[in-house]
Amino acid sequence: MKTIQITKPGQTRLIETSKPVLKPGHALLKIGYAGFCGSDLNTFRGLNPLVKLPIIPGHEIGAVIEAIGEDVPGTLRPGMNATVNPYTNCGYCLACRNGRPNACEFNQTFGVQRDGAMSEYLLVPWGKVIADNAVSVRDFTLVEPMSVGFHAVNRAEVTDMDVVMVIGCGMIGVGAIVRAAIRGARVIAVDVDDKKLALAQRLRAHYTINSKKENLHERVQEITNGNGADVVIEAVGRPETYLASVSEAAFTGRVVYIGYAKEKIPFDTQYFVKKELDVRGSRNAMPCDFKAVIAYMKRGACPVDELITAVYLPEEAGTALERWSANPADIFRILIRF
Repeated sequence: MKTIQITKPGQTRLIETSKPVLKPGHALLKIGYAGFCGSDLNTFRGLNPLVKLPIIPGHEIGAVIEAIGEDVPGTLRPGMNATVNPYTNCGYCLACRNGRPNACEFNQTFGVQRDGAMSEYLLVPWGKVIADNAVSVRDFTLVEPMSVGFHAVNRAEVTDMDVVMVIGCGMIGVGAIVRAAIRGARVIAVDVDDKKLALAQRLRAHYTINSKKENLHERVQEITNGNGADVVIEAVGRPETYLASVSEAAFTGRVVYIGYAKEKIPFDTQYFVKKELDVRGSRNAMPCDFKAVIAYMKRGACPVDELITAVYLPEEAGTALERWSANPADIFRILIRF
């Protein structure tokens, strides 16, 4: 079967691998589409420290169940459209015992710590399969990245009383904007790209700030009547956005970090204490977050065509990543169609 592999920085190849053999407790999926995400791009650029090359990328999955093994419940049937929860959990570490398997100490995500889904077929334990024929195979590729943003909103305990500022309007930030708006919060979207901000506004962000063109602090103070944001969700992973999250949070506010900052960051820690901030990390997503995204997509409110920049064939994967690497601001999401 056709399989995409990143062999070393800047290089991919299309290889032939064996079709997985069905076994008990598992589902065999025929991959229809798989998405490239920011971590895949960083792997291609040689900037992902969690990845050991060569690796098969991909954890944003749209598939059809081809076959199910023994001991799989009847709720999963051949022919159903599906996606996959791409994270593993050991069941024994403290995070797992605390009911938060998304933060498993020994997690291995498809395409990062283990080979991913950029193949024609994928064999997975049935418990990781999420199936619903009301969502198209293509659109299922958007569920995992949006669920990461949904999870951050859960971590922030957002309510309809909050002003929520989301820094970074990529796919994960979009998920946070959508979820916060659904919960009735007033949402401020922050980015340096006017196109992404326009999309954020269509997704019910109440205010947008281009932090490259506008003074972020002044605009936030204006919007919040001098209070700052009750919740700040950081979805970029840059030192300046990490620092801005603390600066723009209200007294007794909540700050949730999704993005990984690659450099050490010198915080002025007095603000953690003076503001009595709740500072939280947000990692991956829980099954309830996947469920919530699917419910949102089934309502027909998600502008999926605007979220998918381009679709390529497996033979064009290298070209797709090269174009994305050369023009990151012009690309939102790239799918590979198998």
